[in-house]
Amino acid sequence: MSLQMGWTIHTLPLWFLVFSLILPRLALLVYWLDAATLPFHIHGWVPLAVAILVPRLLVLYLVYLDQGIGFWLVIHLAAALVVWASGGRYSRRRRLERQRAIG
Repeated sequence: MSLQMGWTIHTLPLWFLVFSLILPRLALLVYWLDAATLPFHIHGWVPLAVAILVPRLLVLYLVYLDQGIGFWLVIHLAAALVVWASGGRYSRRRRLERQRAIG
């Protein structure tokens, strides 16, 4: 028995998959300017708001629509989790440094 996902379309270019791991907002902007988002039917204000506020979520959604649950989705999910887990450390460290400088 083989599990096949016939609904995957594989239209995301390799540059987008790699570049969006590092700079997702910029990768989404270049991809949108290239007018390549047409196969995904992401139009309107909601995708724009998500691209500005939480771009990794939109990248995850695009990778899932394009390739389903696979290698690139796992890599992007791992990158999102690493960024989310380490995001608070920077602000917490700066706050502690400010408190030390004041006190």
